[in-house]
Amino acid sequence: MKLPPLNALRAFEAASRNGTYVAAAAELGVSPAAVSQQVRNLERFFGKRLFERHHNRVALTEAGREVQAGASDAFRRIADLNEQVLSGRMPSREARIVISAPPSLVERWLAGRIARFVEHEPAVRIEIRVEEDPVDFRTRGLDLRICYGMRLYPELDVRPLFEDHVAPVASPGFLARHGIAPGEDLSGLRDSHFILTDWGPSFATHPTWRDWFRATGTERREVAPAHFAGSSSLALEMASRGMGIALGQLGLAGRELDAGSLLRLDERSLALGHPYCTVTRPGRSKGERLGKLLTMLEA
Repeated sequence: MKLPPLNALRAFEAASRNGTYVAAAAELGVSPAAVSQQVRNLERFFGKRLFERHHNRVALTEAGREVQAGASDAFRRIADLNEQVLSGRMPSREARIVISAPPSLVERWLAGRIARFVEHEPAVRIEIRVEEDPVDFRTRGLDLRICYGMRLYPELDVRPLFEDHVAPVASPGFLARHGIAPGEDLSGLRDSHFILTDWGPSFATHPTWRDWFRATGTERREVAPAHFAGSSSLALEMASRGMGIALGQLGLAGRELDAGSLLRLDERSLALGHPYCTVTRPGRSKGERLGKLLTMLEA
């Protein structure tokens, strides 16, 4: 099997990551012309254009994205091997799993579960990337993405992970200061008592306070809260610090609810519009360690 020239592959990978030949050249310690020549050599090897040139920048073609994903993974593995050899630690069955997930989910749901997984699989190296949807599996070198909704990655294996619900939550101190009791009708409260969560991109459909009051059969005009949170995790943090009542994700609020720093104000809840899902490349979920991780996350 004929392999692509290593120097050309290295120049291409640096250019694809940096977006310009100039930046790639500075990283590699060569001239931009040398990087350009190496990329042309690699394009001749594959018989396909790997970059579209736009003034001083380069953008990957479809073929380029495939080559970039493979090259990035290969160089990452070489770097890992180099580190292992130099440090004198060479686990016989070490593996690496690259996971990508939205910020709030990483902070409040995923990190603890990954820690428990590593306790049982100490040879596995975990890399967690905090990213909003959508992400490109091919260029990011991912093994697992946890996303919100089933429709963002039609070409990949997508499986439901769990469905979350929201309900009003607030700190005991806030409730005491304002004379509010759990189970009390919230429709008569001032707007300044509420925290509004900005759920993110337009495809992320989550319930609002308007949805809550409508679903619970309460008449109330549109809420204009005094406080805004840029993520569901931040909304829970603000509520736990006594800033107001948040429509909090129950699946992410377990720590505060268990500790009593947040109290649930209504036993009713609203389901989110879509489930959280796992996303893997076709067939990859059957790998031994990734399969074990998925089984643990789905339990």
